[in-house]
Amino acid sequence: MKPSIVRLLNFIFVFFGIVCFIACRSSCSTNHREKYSIHIMDMDAKEYVVTTNNLDAGLLKPEEITEALPDSIFRNIIVKDGFYYSLQRKSDILTKYTLKDRKLFAVAHLQLQDYNEENFLWMGKDSLLLSGLNNQANEAKYYLVDTKGMKTLAAGLLDINKPQGKFKTTSIGFVHKRKDTLFIGYTFHPIIHGANYTTSDTMYISRLTYPQMKRVGIQKEIRSTYPAGINTVQHNEFTDEYGNFYFMSCPGIAMGNRADLPTAIFKINANSSLVDSTYFFNLSSSTIKNHAYGLWYVGNGKAIVRSERKDLYKGLSDHYSTSHFEFYLLDIVHQKVIKKLDLPLDKGTRKECVLVNGDTVHIAVNSTTDGNFIWQYNLKTDELRKGLQLGGVSAFIVRIDRLLN
Repeated sequence: MKPSIVRLLNFIFVFFGIVCFIACRSSCSTNHREKYSIHIMDMDAKEYVVTTNNLDAGLLKPEEITEALPDSIFRNIIVKDGFYYSLQRKSDILTKYTLKDRKLFAVAHLQLQDYNEENFLWMGKDSLLLSGLNNQANEAKYYLVDTKGMKTLAAGLLDINKPQGKFKTTSIGFVHKRKDTLFIGYTFHPIIHGANYTTSDTMYISRLTYPQMKRVGIQKEIRSTYPAGINTVQHNEFTDEYGNFYFMSCPGIAMGNRADLPTAIFKINANSSLVDSTYFFNLSSSTIKNHAYGLWYVGNGKAIVRSERKDLYKGLSDHYSTSHFEFYLLDIVHQKVIKKLDLPLDKGTRKECVLVNGDTVHIAVNSTTDGNFIWQYNLKTDELRKGLQLGGVSAFIVRIDRLLN
C-alpha cells in the first residue's frame, strides 16, 4: 500500500476517533444520571433539584449548578428510575421529566381530569397508582398510570366512605397493597377556614379488592386520628422484612390539628387484614412527649421518627422556620424509644429527609447554628458525622431521593 494512502487512512481513523470521543463525552455529560436527587428550597420559596453520587462529603450550591424550578413543579415530586413525575395543580397534567445538563426537561405529559393528588404507590416498575380527591365534590379518586407510555390504565372513584354532616372533605393517608387487597387509611375534616381547621377523632381503614377496586371490609380506629399523611411530601408508613405494615397517626398541629390525641404507630400484621388491637406505640406518652411527622424504617426492627418540640415554637406561623425537630431511633417491635440521635435541631415542618443505604442512614438536617448537612448515621457503630453540605441559597433540604437504584 502506498505511503500516501496509509497516511490518509490513519488520518480518517484518528478523525473519526476524535469525533466519537467528543460525541461520547457530550452524551455522557448531558445524560449522565447520578444516584441521588436532592430537592432544595430557598428562603424565597424557590425550589431546586441537584443530583450527586456522593452524600458522604463535599459542598453543593444549587444556584451554581442549576436554575430554580418553574412554579408548576413542587416538592411533592415523585422520583423513580432516573425520572421525575409532577402533577401540575392548575391544569391536572401529570408530567414526566428527565435530567439533561442538570436541569429538568419534560419528556411526556398525561392529562388527568378533576384530580387533586394525595398519595402514590408503585404497583410495578412502570405502574403507578395515584390516589386523591376530585376537585369539586371532595370524593376519593384514583388513577392507575403506565409511566413508560404515560397513559391511563384505569381510573375511577375509590370505594371508601364519603364525608358526611359537618365533615366535608377527606384526607387519604396511606394506600398499601398486599396480594389482591388494597388497604386505604383515611379520615375526614370540616371545611378549612385559614388556620382554623381540625380533624375527625376517627380514622378508617378500608379494604378493596385489586384491580376491581371494590370494598370488602372496613375498620374504624379511635385511638388516634389522621393516618400516615400525604406521602408525596413525607412518609409515615413502611413494611418490614416480614410483611408487617406499620403506619403512624399525625394529629399534631401541622396536620390533623387534634393535639388532644396522641401521635402513635399502628400495625397490620402480615397474616391479618385488621389493625392489631394489641399494638399501640404511643410516642406522645413516651420519652419523646411530643407529636411527630415522618417515620422511616431502617431495618432489623428499628425505625427513625422526626418529632417536634412544642416548647420551642410559638404556633403554626413559625412551625416551619424555627429549628425544633429532633430525630429518635425506635425499637418498632417492642415499642420502645432507643435513643435521641445527637443531631442539631432541624427546621421545616414536613420533609422527606431520611434515606437508608445498607447500614448507613442519610439524614438531611437544616440547622440554624450548624448549617445544612446530610448527616451519616452508622447503624452498626452508632456513629454520627456530617456528610454532604448544601450551601449557597439552600434554606431547606425538603427531599432526598434515590434517583437510580
